[in-house]
Amino acid sequence: MKYLVVGLGNIGSEYENTRHNIGFDVLDVLAKEAKLEFENLRYGAVATYKYKGKSIILLKPSTYMNLSGKAVRYWMQQEKISQENVLVVVDDLALPFASVRMRQKGSDAGHNGLKNIQEILGNANYSRIRFGIGDNYSRGKQIDYVLGKWTKDEEPALHEPIDIAIKMIQGFATIGPARTMNAYNKK
Repeated sequence: MKYLVVGLGNIGSEYENTRHNIGFDVLDVLAKEAKLEFENLRYGAVATYKYKGKSIILLKPSTYMNLSGKAVRYWMQQEKISQENVLVVVDDLALPFASVRMRQKGSDAGHNGLKNIQEILGNANYSRIRFGIGDNYSRGKQIDYVLGKWTKDEEPALHEPIDIAIKMIQGFATIGPARTMNAYNKK
């Protein structure tokens, strides 16, 4: 059984360590812990993660956030992965900072990466891990906040939720999304 886990973000050094790139960051930590190297291939950086007999394709799209659906569709087709085995890791303004939630489907909530994936796939029936980045910005400063770097106070607080997101990825592939949500979605 194969799975596709997509961490959303933007390529380029100017986007490193920004709130919008938390999807990339989660996959980078997972790859480092598993001693995996990403390979730059078509539409993204890809690594194959073997976990408890499961093959999990980790994808960091190189298409930029707003065109993420192109990379998702390509790697689903390339690896013959069904939509029910796709998991997207994405930043979420609506969740409090450092909170992590898994959902099996849902709206794009105004997120351009999710919006494009939904357009390309024709529906929103794919699982996602929503990583809370909070909404601590002034009116009209949403883009600056989302594309802004983590503060010195925020950085140390990212370790635990990133670890939870990794456990959610592992659970998604081994015990399924429903049991994973029961185990890790905190009230």
